[in-house]
Amino acid sequence: MNKTLSKSQKEKLSVLAMLDAEDSKIPANPGIHSGANKAGEFEKLFEASTKEQDFKVGDVVTGTVVEVQSDYVLVDINYKSEGLIPINEFRIVDGVRQVKAGDKVEVLIDRIENENGMIALSKDKADMLRAWSDISKAAENEEIIEGLVVAKVKGGLSVDIGVKAFLPGSQIDLRPVRNMDVYLGKKYKFKVIKFNKKRGNIVLSRRAILEQERDSLKAQTADQMKEGATVVGLVKNITDYGAFIDLGGLDGLLHITDMSWGRIKHPSEMINVGDEIKVKILKYDTEKERVSLGMKQLTDDPWANVHSQYAIGSKHKGKVVSVAEYGAFVELGEGIEGLIHVSEMSWTKRVKHANQMVQVDQQVDVQVLAIDTENRRISLGMKQLQANPWLEMKETYPPGTIIEGEVKSITDFGVFVGIEEGIDGLVHISDFSWTKRVNHPSEMFAKGQKVRAVVLGVDTENERFSLGIKQLEGDPWSQIETKYGIGTQHDVKVTKTVDFGAFVELDTDIEGLIHISELTTEKVNSVEDVVKPGTVIKAEVITIDKDARKVGLSAKLVKLREQKGDVDEYVKKATATSKTSLGDVFGEQLKGLKKD
Repeated sequence: MNKTLSKSQKEKLSVLAMLDAEDSKIPANPGIHSGANKAGEFEKLFEASTKEQDFKVGDVVTGTVVEVQSDYVLVDINYKSEGLIPINEFRIVDGVRQVKAGDKVEVLIDRIENENGMIALSKDKADMLRAWSDISKAAENEEIIEGLVVAKVKGGLSVDIGVKAFLPGSQIDLRPVRNMDVYLGKKYKFKVIKFNKKRGNIVLSRRAILEQERDSLKAQTADQMKEGATVVGLVKNITDYGAFIDLGGLDGLLHITDMSWGRIKHPSEMINVGDEIKVKILKYDTEKERVSLGMKQLTDDPWANVHSQYAIGSKHKGKVVSVAEYGAFVELGEGIEGLIHVSEMSWTKRVKHANQMVQVDQQVDVQVLAIDTENRRISLGMKQLQANPWLEMKETYPPGTIIEGEVKSITDFGVFVGIEEGIDGLVHISDFSWTKRVNHPSEMFAKGQKVRAVVLGVDTENERFSLGIKQLEGDPWSQIETKYGIGTQHDVKVTKTVDFGAFVELDTDIEGLIHISELTTEKVNSVEDVVKPGTVIKAEVITIDKDARKVGLSAKLVKLREQKGDVDEYVKKATATSKTSLGDVFGEQLKGLKKD
């Protein structure tokens, strides 16, 4: 019940209680004049207790919270009645209203008495007046104020500094801000750069403070910027090619190639925005204020001891980090990679792409084949860790061994014949036939055809197996001078005519040429005026070139001999360029023939 009494009522009850206590001390029936005096004292006491302070609308005073109700808060400002403040003027933090009985609060007197006879108070207006006063002072003196970012608005952010103020997007940070959400709910320091109390217009800048801090730090940092020095910085931004590090008012670039001696695909594999890291100053351009930084330079270069750690011939385990058509890169240790060329992956497989043998992240056993420290290259091999079948092949198939196999493939220069699994031998086109002229291997062989061949040799170093087919038979040209010696005459069949003469068949797969000038003693305009394919004529062998496998014949010389003409001079001219001439063999006989 007492909760609904006003202050004046409470004070009146208090005074009456006091007077009752005094009356109890007076003897009974004191007389009328004594009672009248007591009544006068009561009036004086009541008037003193209800004496008002000089309150005016608009005053800001300090009061004490008497009671917190559902809609209002009762505040005692030492007036004849409590004042009412709407409860929504008090903030809620973590779901709890920040007000309780006994709290001291600054309030503004809105009205002396409302319709209920109570004084109307406002905490918001008091806060606003105080805030405007502080802001005005801060703007005049360029002081720093603190505020809470409460919302995103068009063109920037809304900040609570006691009153709502505007923070333009260009004034949030030193660099353009793409995501303003990260600032919501956070407190920052600001400078007031525009202030108009009449219009309620306040513009803030956080950038102005950051620029001052940066300039101050930059001056201090510049003194420490010496090439080779180690400094601590904060990761500000990460890109595909590196990261920007805040060194204290001065930004430096840490390029991805200077982060690790090893291979990394993206800077985020090693650092994150906000990380504090140690870096080494590689280069400092004072004019352009550009700083190049390095992380890997803080540790020893692994290539400095590569020869002792990865000696040629040594065996290691590594991880495949990259695969290309020509080979695979293997990480042997931090900052040390080697290449396995496709030719070093298998003794017998024809590897067209490295992914036929290995995949990224696969663990592989390798052997070091070569080291190039200048270019930071290591050549690795996989096949070297397995037995070399080519060494066994050389012992198993010595030269002269006859093999039988299937034609695996046909090329312009020969055919490959399968010998064992993964190993083919090459029959070069020049080893097809002793005598036959072959324009293309497909004229004689087809893929899948079974053939016999002779082993000509095994080249273990270059991994080549040479075969021959013509070597299965003896070389008919080895006996050519015995069977078709110079000066011997033979009946030969014309096989083909050309502008410069006629090709004739001496024996199976052995051809000879009768030049147009050697067809007859008469003048010849066209070869086919004298002979045609299929014509059989008698001709004499006049030249033999075993190396070039050519035999020259003359039908004209046969006629001259029959006519017993002067053949001595003719033979000299005909055999002048021959390695084995008619004059050398039959010189004496020719001299006798001339005398006859």
